[in-house]
Amino acid sequence: MELDLGDLSSVRRFTDSYHNSHDGLDFLINNAGVMALPKLTTTDGFETQFGTNHLGHFALTGLLLPALLARPGSRVVTMSSSVAVIGRIRFDDLQGAAGYNPWLAYAQSKLANLLFAFELARKVSVAELNLVSVAAHPGYSATNLQTSGPALRGSRLGVRGASAANRVFGQSDSQGALPVLYGATAPGVRGGEYFGPGRLFGMRGQPERVRPPRAARDAETARRLWQVSEQLTGIHFGGVQQPAT
Repeated sequence: MELDLGDLSSVRRFTDSYHNSHDGLDFLINNAGVMALPKLTTTDGFETQFGTNHLGHFALTGLLLPALLARPGSRVVTMSSSVAVIGRIRFDDLQGAAGYNPWLAYAQSKLANLLFAFELARKVSVAELNLVSVAAHPGYSATNLQTSGPALRGSRLGVRGASAANRVFGQSDSQGALPVLYGATAPGVRGGEYFGPGRLFGMRGQPERVRPPRAARDAETARRLWQVSEQLTGIHFGGVQQPAT
């Protein structure tokens, strides 16, 4: 089924079609993403990294929530990145209008993924819903994600450098997929947990529970981001409550 997370009308068409053809959903893995792109905007006018990596997944999860709740024990796994550690949610300039740095915009979007996953976990816990929301990151996994930004900027040197770094430092894409698969399928996973590779400062290795960066544990920032995301997307999560302060 076709889905473009950079276009909220595509997200709505996809979820409408899904509900018409399925009676539930066991797992939702919010894994799509773009990284360190030049300044671009989505169909709806959002900065592309924030709009695709965070707002698209926020809308997708909210619109699929009825299908998830129809399957007790369903799981939502949202893919973040180790780069989230340098992220900051710039509420005064979420779209990078006042100043755009591709890596800081990426870090913001990946911190937003963590804040969303943990806030969803808090909300379903308060509402006593049988759904698990967790996050994961792939470490340094060699994919075309590293070369897409330089390619869009027309930097042949950047593409060569990213390709070389992938060969030297990166683990395989299949190895990088293990943390998110662990979060989706392993027994004993609890809402609000975070999974990533366990070796070389989280860059490679077998998946294990890891500690999220401090900024991702800020409940007030998470609540504010949730409210802003609802306003920007027009999507409201029916059936979940605002956690008590």
